[in-house]
Amino acid sequence: MWGDKKVFKGDSKYWISATGDAVVGDEVKFSRAVFEGSYTNPRFAGYEVIEGKIIKDSYGADKQQHTFTLQLKDGSKMRIKGRNLYREGLYRKEWDNGVKRKEALEEKHNRGDAAREKRRKRIEEGIW
Repeated sequence: MWGDKKVFKGDSKYWISATGDAVVGDEVKFSRAVFEGSYTNPRFAGYEVIEGKIIKDSYGADKQQHTFTLQLKDGSKMRIKGRNLYREGLYRKEWDNGVKRKEALEEKHNRGDAAREKRRKRIEEGIW
């Protein structure tokens, strides 16, 4: 059996909600639903709590889906789509230097805007 049936909602270390607003350098903790059984008949088994540091992010060329790479506590790496990272709520630690995080966030938003504009132009021109 997997972890708790409750979603992680922050604690004394990970108390800042970063849902929809994560950047490279954030140390994060979140819940992810786990299912058991077959693909055709899955059963909800609970939530696993994942803790790690965001080391990379990117926007997909076709649909601009945001993907994050996390370095987990055990040293392994995990790739996860933004929609799945944010699904149950994402909590982060406070940065030592808030100005650096603000710069990272601004840079991420600029890349996202550029990716969406590029996609908009492609669709407008009929190029998928």
